[in-house]
Amino acid sequence: MLVSVNDAKAQLIDLVRRAEEGEDIILTRHGQPVARIAPVKAPARRDMRRNVIAAARAAADRAIVGANAARSQDFLYGDDGLPG
Repeated sequence: MLVSVNDAKAQLIDLVRRAEEGEDIILTRHGQPVARIAPVKAPARRDMRRNVIAAARAAADRAIVGANAARSQDFLYGDDGLPG
């Protein structure tokens, strides 16, 4: 939503309420965007971060162990080390 700075002065309480509901408000001066009123994202709680880290570690433990990356393209080369 675009709102001029002059109009925003009279509507500030309404614009903040709209931002709290998730709407981005762009303030303009002479038709050019100059500022934004946007919702503030709540910081992640410590227990939520711990759960994400634990899930990532568990996924890493279940990872499929494959061929060594250093040897992954050996089939492309012959015994002489040249492309086969």
